[in-house]
Amino acid sequence: MLTNAHIPILGFAAWSGTGKTTLLRRLLPILAGRGIRVGVVKHAHHDFEVDTPGKDSYELRKAGAAQMLIASRRRWALMVERPAAREPTLDEVLLELGQGLLDLILVEGFKHEKFPKIELHRPSFGRPLLHPGDETIVAVATDTPLHTPVVLPMLDLNSPEEIASFVIDTMLNGVLRGGTG
Repeated sequence: MLTNAHIPILGFAAWSGTGKTTLLRRLLPILAGRGIRVGVVKHAHHDFEVDTPGKDSYELRKAGAAQMLIASRRRWALMVERPAAREPTLDEVLLELGQGLLDLILVEGFKHEKFPKIELHRPSFGRPLLHPGDETIVAVATDTPLHTPVVLPMLDLNSPEEIASFVIDTMLNGVLRGGTG
């Protein structure tokens, strides 16, 4: 259970290449258009850079800053260097979000952690469904009908409007409030 999620949280779980980021890019404007303030947490399995060599913030961080915050009137970003001993847990990462300014947190990745998730599945990829082994999956979004019966709500992976309505109904209208403390 997530102890640091103080607002509704919902993840998207799928095999790599299924389209989690593509769906989120389509879903976020719909939710924002309905007045919902969404925070997104994305897990990366590798080193990543959000700045480029030659930029002051990048150079200062590479010079040894343990934390580098860059701010302007339009946005701010905080980069924190951490020892590579282990991957952070979702609960640890949630401490860094300004949850008081959000209505909902959507998560890409962290699929092995316990919080509500929608499984994205493309039968044409030939990969097995995740939900039989993950009791935290609350719905399955697929691009074609499944050959296996599923007792969970089924969503159209190609309909971000339908998925947005499901997210609002289940996470914000009280049907599911998983992860909230």
